[in-house]
Amino acid sequence: MSEEPDRHSGALAGMRALVIGGGSGIGLASARLLLTDGSHVTLAGRTLTKLEHAADGLRDSVDGASVGVVACDVLVGDDVRRAVDVADGGAGLDIAVTVPGGGPYSPVLGYGDDGFDDAIRANVRPQFLTIKYAGSAMVRSGGGSIVAISSTVAVFPMPFDAGYAAGKTAVDMLVRIAADELGGAGVRVNAVRPGLTATDTTVGLVGNEAIAARFLEQQPIKRVGRPDDIAHAVRYFAGPESSWVTGQCLTVDGGHTLRRFPDLTDLARRVFGEDDFDAAMRGELPR
Repeated sequence: MSEEPDRHSGALAGMRALVIGGGSGIGLASARLLLTDGSHVTLAGRTLTKLEHAADGLRDSVDGASVGVVACDVLVGDDVRRAVDVADGGAGLDIAVTVPGGGPYSPVLGYGDDGFDDAIRANVRPQFLTIKYAGSAMVRSGGGSIVAISSTVAVFPMPFDAGYAAGKTAVDMLVRIAADELGGAGVRVNAVRPGLTATDTTVGLVGNEAIAARFLEQQPIKRVGRPDDIAHAVRYFAGPESSWVTGQCLTVDGGHTLRRFPDLTDLARRVFGEDDFDAAMRGELPR
């Protein structure tokens, strides 16, 4: 673990951070805040050109930004371990943020047997691999903070997205167990649960005024989330302000989980296919 940061040069001065999924959206916004407060940040993701473009933008927008990139398939253990090694740089890793996840729209009865497994894997495996390899590096260097991106669907039902929801629910429990196991070594593990947030992956929802309105109808705060809304929660968990906080899942959603998930049956029908959707709902299982 790095020495206590010099707050005259930023609360995270001298710290090293890895942001997996840092090329856009929540990951990029989180990286910007970490850089602004003085940390060195390594962006990791599948597409190197995307990461390099993001890094150039950060250097342009944050004075003195120290940022590197590394290509990483988040589902491949050796890639995640290599990304951790690059971010560590022999100086110790202090912060790891992991964003990736997602899943197809499908009725529960419409999933192929392997398709459901794939959805769970896409959401849980990146978080597990990050905790495993970043956590190991942090244990060796004396401590650190891991922040996983979960989702509000971990705490209330999202019909027609069971794989994604089940995966995010598993992430929350993984975070809590890892926090319990690693706390004695000085490693904190927490999660942020975003509500509907405007990113490249949610453009189909946010960009559809009728669907976005259904979400906002169920929120006390009547706006869609911004990546910075989530990034500020990530920054809190990453920094010294939360040094006595671990195993927590913080929901940042405009109050959405106070109410209910909107009815998106029509969207599910379009995405999954009208005929296939009707067949699944009749119990005609996919071949």
